[in-house]
Amino acid sequence: MDRNDGRTKYVLRGEGAGSVFVIDEKTGNIHVTKPLDREEKDEYRLIATATDRQTDRALEPSSQFIIRVQDINDNPPLFDEGPYSATVPEMANIGTSIIQVTATDADDPTYGNSAKLVYTLVQGQQYFSVDPQTGILRTAVPDMDREAQDTYLVVLQAKDMGGHLGGLSGTTTVTVKLSDVNDNPPRFTQSMWSFSVSELAVAGAEIGRISATDADLGENARMEFTILDGESGDTFNITGINHEAVIVLNKVRLQSPTSGSGACAGTDRIG
Repeated sequence: MDRNDGRTKYVLRGEGAGSVFVIDEKTGNIHVTKPLDREEKDEYRLIATATDRQTDRALEPSSQFIIRVQDINDNPPLFDEGPYSATVPEMANIGTSIIQVTATDADDPTYGNSAKLVYTLVQGQQYFSVDPQTGILRTAVPDMDREAQDTYLVVLQAKDMGGHLGGLSGTTTVTVKLSDVNDNPPRFTQSMWSFSVSELAVAGAEIGRISATDADLGENARMEFTILDGESGDTFNITGINHEAVIVLNKVRLQSPTSGSGACAGTDRIG
């Protein structure tokens, strides 16, 4: 019914009409007035009406339509829960799962690759690996020794556009700590001790003290001392206190000679 005589007037109503979108009342062309952010609002519902300029009467039924905001890759991946910390046993097998990291991307996952993420390692590649699709961090070597190094700082990256050139990226850190396993035997601080005791010493008298060390931690470093060879039982006894053991006299009276000899052993307790 528009005869191009200037009598037809186009009117726009609905979401964003007059602020986000304006209509040329003569031609019906709709223009956007400012940049749109799909992550803020991804579609607008509008109503357009052709009216008679002189009477304001509608010349035909109003038309309702939807303007959808098409996504562009304008949001980098974000690790909302980082930085992370995790623990894995020392000497764990290659491929042992440590932790799963997750990044999010505010872009449209249904359009293009703007939200398709790929995970890679930026730091720590010599000891760890990451699944590019799931973000699961795993061990890459079998011989990580807690006694040599107990903490590792790993830097991970998530990149959108499927990891291709031009994609946006975000990073996070994972502090990986090695938990102790019982992989170190006790070691005496000396290879030999020599003690003497009077033949008049009473039962329970302390003869001497020996010590040992264990590079493990906690229960894995707890030691028990025993006398393996020599005059144990009735003559001498040994009691461990932390990493030190006390040799005491059991007999009330010693007969000549006034010294005794024997072999001691230290064993750590497992479990």
